[in-house]
Amino acid sequence: MTKSRSPWPIALFSALVGGVAAVALAAAVGVGGGSTTTTVVQQSPLSNVRPAADKAGAGLTAADIYKTDGTGVVFIRANVVESTTSAFGFPQQQQGEATGSGFVIGKDGTILTNAHVIDGATKVTVQFANNKTLTAKVVGKDRSSDIALLKVDPKGMNLTPLSLGSAKDVQVGDPVVAIGNPFGLDRTLTTGVVSAKQRQIQGLNGFAIDNVIQTDAAINPGNSGGPLIDSAGKVIGINSQIETGSSSKGNVGIGFAVPIDTAIKLLPQLKKGATVTTGYLGISARTIDSSLSGLNLPVDAGALVEVVQPGSPAAKAGIKAGDIPAQLNGASVTLGGDIIVKVDNKTITSSDGLSSYIASKKKGDTVKVEVIRDGKHRTFSVVLAERPQSTPATPQTQTTP
Repeated sequence: MTKSRSPWPIALFSALVGGVAAVALAAAVGVGGGSTTTTVVQQSPLSNVRPAADKAGAGLTAADIYKTDGTGVVFIRANVVESTTSAFGFPQQQQGEATGSGFVIGKDGTILTNAHVIDGATKVTVQFANNKTLTAKVVGKDRSSDIALLKVDPKGMNLTPLSLGSAKDVQVGDPVVAIGNPFGLDRTLTTGVVSAKQRQIQGLNGFAIDNVIQTDAAINPGNSGGPLIDSAGKVIGINSQIETGSSSKGNVGIGFAVPIDTAIKLLPQLKKGATVTTGYLGISARTIDSSLSGLNLPVDAGALVEVVQPGSPAAKAGIKAGDIPAQLNGASVTLGGDIIVKVDNKTITSSDGLSSYIASKKKGDTVKVEVIRDGKHRTFSVVLAERPQSTPATPQTQTTP
């Protein structure tokens, strides 16, 4: 089924056209600013008592984390040129500035941020806690996961790298801190908890980013690329998108962070400036669950193939798309396609699970895809391609692996 949630990337983008300031939405919502005011906002205490130094396992207070990690969070400005259409229908170039956040991960000047903060940038600058501004090089980026790696010359800088943790053991209710530059207010801190796990948002190329952390720590335009930090002071996510609600473009208590594990996995490729080659199957699939019980499908769980992209790995291997339009509870469903139940002997219970598994592979990997067709099990050997930079146009579906 299609998802009604519409999370937005949370960089800030201000556009200048003909000398008139205009609000634009690129990978952004709102208007950027250049304030150097330091603002600390604490919504709820991470810990009411400062832990004793010898107390094993004690969490840090928000103040502790801000003191340790705040100087490692940076303010990013990107000069952006976008192709737009004028009021008269003519193509034109629009120049502007996107602003967001990032954080230092190495004494060598390496900085993590979101890809949408610097996407299309002609120049990127980074402002540090001492207000010194340096030009940054975009070393590598992955539009699929919305992660980018920048680098500045560290000469003469006393950089404070943040410690990277893991989101694997994060639990709902765990306290977290977000530090960033919302609405241009540099190094702002907000606190909250992990509200949910295993959420899904979209990368810049329209493909799904899985296992995303949801938090109620206040995240607003300009927080993009900043760290989400646990009570041990370690980064567990990169703040990326917000749920805007029906009309608001600011915080409504629902923010999303890409797990830091995803960035750690990609770092070796990003540091080399290599293109990240995420695996691509080339189908659109729908989760089989109780909502489809009225269709009398042969299984209660799996991924129903509705579309197979022409020339894709799935098409070359012989995986079959649906060809029978149907309606169920007002939703369009395409029947007649293969039902994927296993990949590499791993049971597939949803299209999200299928997408996540394929995304864990890379171009050139071979996977064994087991399907049910006409009541019989069949297995196809599929050599994965590289995920394209944008999703092909497809009918309404839940996930495009």
